[in-house]
Amino acid sequence: MGRGFHVADCACVKSAGGLRGREDFIIFLTCARPWRKKPELDLMRFAQLFSRFRPVGLSALQHLDPLRVKWAGGREGPTWLRAAWLTRACSSSPLQLPIGQGNQKNASSLSSDLSQPSPTATQEEEEGSFGTLSSKYSSRRMFRKSTAQLYNLRLREQSAEDEERELEPKSWRGRKNTPYWYFLQCKHLIREGKLAEALDLFERQMLKEERLQPLECNYTVLIGGCGRAGYLKKAFRLYNDMKKRDLEPTDATYTALFNVCAESPWKDSALQSALKLRQQLQARNFQLNLKTYHALLKMAALCADLRMCLDVFKEIVQKGHAVTEETFSYLLMGCIQDKKTGFRYTLQVWRQMLSLGLQPSQHGYNLLLGAARDCGLGDPEVASALLLRPREEMVLLQPRAGGFRTRKRAQAQVGDGMSIKHVEALERQLFLEPSQVVEGLPEPREARAPSKAQPEVDTKTEPDHMVTLTSLASEPSRWGLEANLLTLGAVPPAVVSFGTVTTPADRLALMGGLEGFLGKMAEHGLKPNIKTLTLLAEVVEPGSPAESSLLTVLDTHQVEADVTFFNTLMRKKSKLGDLEGAKALLPLLARRGIIPNLQTFCNLAIGCRRPRDGLQLLADMKKSQMTPNTHIYSTLINAALKKLDYTYLIDILKDMRQNRVPVNEVVIRQLEFAAQYPPTFDRYKEKNTYLEKIDGFRAYYKQWLKSMPAEETPHPWQKFRIRPMGDQESTTEADMDRSLGGWLSSKRQ
Repeated sequence: MGRGFHVADCACVKSAGGLRGREDFIIFLTCARPWRKKPELDLMRFAQLFSRFRPVGLSALQHLDPLRVKWAGGREGPTWLRAAWLTRACSSSPLQLPIGQGNQKNASSLSSDLSQPSPTATQEEEEGSFGTLSSKYSSRRMFRKSTAQLYNLRLREQSAEDEERELEPKSWRGRKNTPYWYFLQCKHLIREGKLAEALDLFERQMLKEERLQPLECNYTVLIGGCGRAGYLKKAFRLYNDMKKRDLEPTDATYTALFNVCAESPWKDSALQSALKLRQQLQARNFQLNLKTYHALLKMAALCADLRMCLDVFKEIVQKGHAVTEETFSYLLMGCIQDKKTGFRYTLQVWRQMLSLGLQPSQHGYNLLLGAARDCGLGDPEVASALLLRPREEMVLLQPRAGGFRTRKRAQAQVGDGMSIKHVEALERQLFLEPSQVVEGLPEPREARAPSKAQPEVDTKTEPDHMVTLTSLASEPSRWGLEANLLTLGAVPPAVVSFGTVTTPADRLALMGGLEGFLGKMAEHGLKPNIKTLTLLAEVVEPGSPAESSLLTVLDTHQVEADVTFFNTLMRKKSKLGDLEGAKALLPLLARRGIIPNLQTFCNLAIGCRRPRDGLQLLADMKKSQMTPNTHIYSTLINAALKKLDYTYLIDILKDMRQNRVPVNEVVIRQLEFAAQYPPTFDRYKEKNTYLEKIDGFRAYYKQWLKSMPAEETPHPWQKFRIRPMGDQESTTEADMDRSLGGWLSSKRQ
């Protein structure tokens, strides 16, 4: 107990990280007292001394006065220590010095006062500073490994946060606008086809930045714009937001909602949304106007079938609305959806419209041509019974007195003349079964009754006039017949039944041919437009004089031609194998100042059935600085497959690889078919030159797939979105090629 402070105690304190450098060590020795006497500073105070953030020397000097501290044995501290204390006290207070500066100044003052520094002091200073650099890592207990994927994910999250921070609504500093001003601006943008800009102006600037309360017109104009683009999801989202703001939708709002369902590219989901909206309106007993009913009828025509169209048509008549020509136009659109019997439905609805005294429009005549191009006549027996019967035996309504001269008066009375019974009668005739023809319809006149042995040809006139209607398409003037089913009761008596009506030219002949169709338009005071002439170019007989006279009709009616009209003529000539005739139309395009497009070269590629013609077409496009698209290459590949010319096929693939044209599913399906072996192939039975060529093509095709990009089909609504979806990660071109090649290799195996 009589001994002084031990060096082992000092080592314990140093191991705790309390002493830093020679100065703190000396001050600590100064503070220590012999253990045989009562210490002037207890252990708790020492613990507080070493737990502070600042150096030990500064903390000790706050509590102890070196001038009065005595060493063990009763001796006073050294004179150099007191001199150092006086120097520091005169210069600055220890509480005001930073940690680094205080240590440096203390060390400099001590080194200047010490006349003979001992070598043990330098060693003790190094030992005191050893291990102090790891103090800033003392709070870290766990170390995790990182990968490049985690680093990329961290950067992606950081960029997403930065984008969200940029999109945060800022305080509006511009002039204050009104909701009606935004309505006019959105309407102007939508007319220019800038739907995405209109949505951004409404949602970001008006709602978030200016924080204005929108009106019903603001939502209605945007829903109408979405309706023209078929943006179904956004339209109903705006409609739900409109109801949450306690804004009452109007007839224009519901008209736009039904229209967006009709224009949507996904018909099934659009039909479900429209039916749900219709049920809600019926539950509320909301009365629709005629415009809204027309939008509903358009939705039923494009998304459902003709039966639903007639159901909506029946509701229109039941509600007391006046049936107009536009109403029948939507019914004609519903008839065209039936590709098997749509042409007969179209003729029946057309004659029903004429019986009401309604004036047809140019759009109605275009729908007739569309039906003749895309739809069939259906059962010839049913069509003959419904379309070739005399007027007095028809169940359809009779035309009003005065015909089309009193059209306005007839339209004013059409609401009273069209009843539910008439709609039901029309529905029964449209969906008449072949077994009901003999039972449900009265027998025709004796002179027109066909015999059972010869149902197609029978007549009471001279033998030279025994014809069926099928001969009308090829030689209409041979028998002197002028059949036109667009007119009520205008069928010649010699025509007793329909034969085989398969081609669009046959169906056009039932409407009077080219001259008869244009003559009926002239009777109603209508002139053909470029769309009418383009449809006529599609349905006329290929290579016939009527096709050659279309250019004359174009100049006669002073219609300005476009590239689509000439592309239609080129496609028809190319399908016949007349490549030179298709090329002869190119000077006509240049003479009229029309620039060919990619569709023009695609139609020319249809006629390139020889390898030199196809390669020459690709060379001409390269000279014209036009890059062929996937459709042109697909047409050339199809021509090469028909002749099993694998050398020509490899040349096409090389040119496609050189131009870096992306591959779509159609091209892949064609090439996969070309790479297949015949079913009866036996390699060891006999040698086949054809199979040697297919082996070379398979080898090149496998390498070609690895270097070709795949075509990415854009989403129909992507261009209307304000910002892209964050959860959709963009795949690189190499990943798409790799996955495409792996899928094809697994499929071939």
